[in-house]
Amino acid sequence: MKKFIPSVSKVFEGASKAFQNFPAAIVNAFLFAIVTIIRIHLDWPEQEPYNFLFNCLHWSFALGAVFSLTAITAAKSRFNERNHILLANLLGILAAVVTFLLLYFFAEVQPAYTGARYSVISAIAAARVSIAILVSLLTFIVLAGYPSEQSDFAHSFFMTHKAFFIALLYGLVIMVGASGVAGAIQALLYKGLSSKVYMYISTLSGFLAFTIFIGYFPDFRKGFFDRHRETAQKQPRFIEVLFDYIMIPIMLALTLVLILWAGKTILDGMQISFIRLSGIASSYALGGLWLHIMVTHHETGTARFYRRLYPFAALIILAFEAWALVTQLQGSGLKTEEYFFAVVWIIALLSVIFLIILKSRAHYLIVLVISMLAVITVLPVVGYHELPVTAQVGRLEKLLEKEGMLEEDRILPASRELELPVREAITDAVIFLAYAEEAKLPTWFDKDLRNGDTFKAKLGFEQTWPELDPIGPGMYLSTSLFLPQEAIDISTYDWVINLQEDYRIEKNFVTINGKRGEYQIYWTIDSRPGIPSLKIVLDGHTILENDLNDYVDKITEKFPPGESEKLRASFEDMSLELEAPEINVMLVFRDIQITVDPQQDIINYWIDIDALYMKEK
Repeated sequence: MKKFIPSVSKVFEGASKAFQNFPAAIVNAFLFAIVTIIRIHLDWPEQEPYNFLFNCLHWSFALGAVFSLTAITAAKSRFNERNHILLANLLGILAAVVTFLLLYFFAEVQPAYTGARYSVISAIAAARVSIAILVSLLTFIVLAGYPSEQSDFAHSFFMTHKAFFIALLYGLVIMVGASGVAGAIQALLYKGLSSKVYMYISTLSGFLAFTIFIGYFPDFRKGFFDRHRETAQKQPRFIEVLFDYIMIPIMLALTLVLILWAGKTILDGMQISFIRLSGIASSYALGGLWLHIMVTHHETGTARFYRRLYPFAALIILAFEAWALVTQLQGSGLKTEEYFFAVVWIIALLSVIFLIILKSRAHYLIVLVISMLAVITVLPVVGYHELPVTAQVGRLEKLLEKEGMLEEDRILPASRELELPVREAITDAVIFLAYAEEAKLPTWFDKDLRNGDTFKAKLGFEQTWPELDPIGPGMYLSTSLFLPQEAIDISTYDWVINLQEDYRIEKNFVTINGKRGEYQIYWTIDSRPGIPSLKIVLDGHTILENDLNDYVDKITEKFPPGESEKLRASFEDMSLELEAPEINVMLVFRDIQITVDPQQDIINYWIDIDALYMKEK
């Protein structure tokens, strides 16, 4: 207890000093919290017209807070003069103002392009601000590792993690404690307490956590030695055990798995989906690099072995990942997944080369590479939002021209049945371009090609997808279809019946009095797996009964569950005609969703019926 209380008091003392040491960062964070509180106070209908403004403010203050932290640290650690520190604070405020003006006047996307009711911030603008925040944070970590006699990048890197998790812990405790008090007030004193109170508490807790985060750092003033720096940079014993005896063995095991995969690939060829490979490889590359930095100063046998092994093992694995990337590019061209995989691959390759040559001195070069490539991903022409689109437009043009389907900036339907790989390739390119946000597309391309009916009408065949690759545990497959907007000829039917699930109404059937007698229509949905059944009874005798299993099988065969977007099916797909000697029936469905959990071997169905049409013979 004697050590605990002083430790806690030091944390809050540091938080209070944050107002003095980093005023511009605190001002930006406080304004961020104020904007959040205003948004909470306004109900959604009142807030919606101002969402673009609020989002611009949020992004601006977030960047301003991190940039201020970096600028002030640079001024203190390099100069430690009053004028420089004042200028750094002013630059932090100016960064927020300039960011807001750029977002507000140049990053607006009109509702006509998004389908929203009001303007929103463009995705690329938000990405650029995110990259600016990332680069600012990385620069701060580099600056916090100065001077070299007291620190280095590895120490600074861990210190930043330590400050974050301490702030997170204290922030959560403050939020939970204050929410508990509010809950007690609501239960015992004032039952009409608004739920927004808890949102206010969360916002203020987040602000306090940020002050604790930046207040935990030592005094970075040039020529000043802060004893707290040694404490802040020191890894506790349990962290050393976690890294050396748990995380390193896990990473070594993953290294072995990937090396065995590389050998298997040599013998059997590439037999894994690129999406799965990119996820595993990216996690290994970035996670392995992160762990290598974290154990830079560890002297245990496992840490020394890992520091020597990781760069060389990573080179072997990266060589096979390059093979996988080239194979993928040859098959489907450059898309967003391949783009980011290539970026991570370049970062990993340069990083391990630097580590082999320079050891711990490579850390600053690694940060420089990460920052440069991060900036490149949001630049015009070569950014993630343009380069893949350009590549897919070129790919689609070649495919269409080869099949004689592109003439004078106009798409022509296929004059013959195309081969399956060609149909799959055209579908793949069209869907990617149709869902590309804010993309500059050629005049002949119609974004409505994402819809099945438009696709078939303009290209002459239905959207065609390749067979699904096996997926990993924990992933879900789904089919999601919706009814197209069009007129339906119902002149041959006598009644339209609005059917509801039996738990929504007092009786579980609809009654119709016809020429032949009284009809009772039952629409029942089993809780699991969710396939509905229809039963129609005439004067106590069942004349039609169908459990819709055949219909579901037909839908599943035509639209196999995958990871695709929600699709607009044709009216024929979304309707089912049934017949009995006494009646004709047509079921029209509004939405159909089929989800598959391969890990649990569970399939769920959700079929939303629009209406039942019936004609008496």
